[in-house]
Amino acid sequence: MPKALSGVLTALSTPFNQDESIDVATLRRIVDRSIEAGVDGVVAAGSTGEVGALSSEERLLLIKTVIEHTNGRVPVIANTGATSTAEAIRLSKAAQELGADVLMLITPYYEPLSLEETVTYIKDVAGAVELPIMLYNIPSVTGVNLDPATVRSLAEEVENIRYIKDSSANWEQALQLIHHHSDVIGTFIGWDAYIYSALVEGAAGVMAGTANVVPDEIVAVSRRIADSDLTGAREVWNAVYPVIDALLSVPFIPSVKAGLSLQGIPAGLPRRPTADLTPEDLGRVRSALSALSHLTQKTG
Repeated sequence: MPKALSGVLTALSTPFNQDESIDVATLRRIVDRSIEAGVDGVVAAGSTGEVGALSSEERLLLIKTVIEHTNGRVPVIANTGATSTAEAIRLSKAAQELGADVLMLITPYYEPLSLEETVTYIKDVAGAVELPIMLYNIPSVTGVNLDPATVRSLAEEVENIRYIKDSSANWEQALQLIHHHSDVIGTFIGWDAYIYSALVEGAAGVMAGTANVVPDEIVAVSRRIADSDLTGAREVWNAVYPVIDALLSVPFIPSVKAGLSLQGIPAGLPRRPTADLTPEDLGRVRSALSALSHLTQKTG
């Protein structure tokens, strides 16, 4: 069995060229930046990567590019969930053949399902592949919440369901998953404002879109907590949180792309109809990054 996932996973942004095609060269730069910062894994075709705006063929190109460029340096998690069971199985089998390490399943989000329908979908897709599965719980998008009892039941019944990314923004639910169900499933918190708290509480890790922009700092928080240096971890978190807060307080996908571009990695615009940041929102991100840069220079 492969080594269990843990630590910081970057939910990769998907850079686009002016014609909205995938900018493969910049995608490789983004992957390298995270790996060089010390992240423990990268995620292709997640929500931060604008999965809902990608065709199935583009998703597979994205996954293939990330797997090939990562070249075994860190695990690659591929989001292969879809709006139909058949398509999710097709994508999952293809990603498995391409060499993904873990498959992440967002549940269908076009027509909200019942919990029973969602569970059936998960079991059908997981049963069609051999790779470890990470459930992706984001009820604000799917309309269905995978509650801790249901998650435990799935992990106990289906052998390759090993992880969950919980983006419910429900801290009580997150704590239940971490403290009551870690014996059967590893919990990754997908709400970036909870990074410090989740790691202190003992989550398996975090999956963060903001790690595209501030990977070094998020990794430093994770490493210091793992070393029981809570004072040091808190110091880094206090410095980086204003950036994370700024990225989360404006439309997230364009804020991550703006953060990358402000740091010299032009990630292009979001795919339409998602709009770019307003000048005011861009100014907030720029100010937060500038303040962090000055603080780092002062203490570095």
